[in-house]
Amino acid sequence: MTTNEQFDAVMAQCRALFAKKLHDYRPAWRVLRPASLTDQIYIKAKRIRQLQMLGGDTASAVGEGIVPEFIGIINYGIIGLIQLELEPTCAPDIDEARALELYDANARLIRDLLIAKNHDYGEAWRDMRVSSYVDLILMKILRTKQIEDLGGETLVSEGINANYMDMVNYSVFALIKLTL
Repeated sequence: MTTNEQFDAVMAQCRALFAKKLHDYRPAWRVLRPASLTDQIYIKAKRIRQLQMLGGDTASAVGEGIVPEFIGIINYGIIGLIQLELEPTCAPDIDEARALELYDANARLIRDLLIAKNHDYGEAWRDMRVSSYVDLILMKILRTKQIEDLGGETLVSEGINANYMDMVNYSVFALIKLTL
């Protein structure tokens, strides 16, 4: 499989779970502010790192392993991108079809970014360790928190959306290595 096909396979799995949760909960996540989503991603990345340091999935006390956490980072990252696009709200204000449309649009943007970076970096990610992706995600989260604390005002850095997109792509790389 090509990288693009692998990306599509991983994203299909993530979207399927997103759609099922959307059915069960509707877009209840619309009430979350971006900073709350950044914290959710932090919890998932921190848990992955903890499991890696303790010996992998067998160290899980709740029976959920590393793969579901990477899927969670991808889905929360895309939700974060959606939230940055839409006005804040205190109640779900979009239907399931619109939520899926926004999910797909952001997944396409993330895929385009992956293609561009793969061109420039020659798929260097394939030579990296999964643990490095986790560390990079944690660094991106810390950067994002700082940007949020600055009210989005940066001097030279990319914005919150670029960091979310990078977190998603690192998670896709990890899932390609772990599952395909």
